[in-house]
Amino acid sequence: MSHHFEEISKDIDREEKYKLLLLQVEAVIADESDLIANLANVSALLKFGLDFFWVGFYLEKEGQLVLGPYQGPLACSRIDFGKGVCGTSAEQQQTIVVPNVEEFPGHIACSADSKSEIVVPLVAANKTRLILDVDSDHLNEFNELDAQYLGEIIVMIHRRHFSHYM
Repeated sequence: MSHHFEEISKDIDREEKYKLLLLQVEAVIADESDLIANLANVSALLKFGLDFFWVGFYLEKEGQLVLGPYQGPLACSRIDFGKGVCGTSAEQQQTIVVPNVEEFPGHIACSADSKSEIVVPLVAANKTRLILDVDSDHLNEFNELDAQYLGEIIVMIHRRHFSHYM
């Protein structure tokens, strides 16, 4: 089934954009059973709905984070748990907001243009299964609002694809 979505207006505030995006994400993933297809569409919705510099997913495979669907410039293919913002979020199983990536110990610069970042892990059965990574080419782009709404998107993906892990 295909969906047609109205473009999210640039004139509304960030929280309103997120509220509209949540509805779109829910509609898209409800009809599709394939995880990769859903991650690809969620990446596109976030990239174009909020005009992020880079947005995508890394999936856990054999103890590493391996690049999944994303929108934006070329990215690192593999990240070890505990390395950089993504690996740290995956290892600690918590959302990390980084106002300035240059100040994050061990930051992995996949793109020199990335200035701030937020990473939200999806944890099922006490194991990080994937992470959502969003980068901005501006400093201090992300805050608790982003953590809240990106976290809600992760909950939707968890409910659709990982609820069998209990």
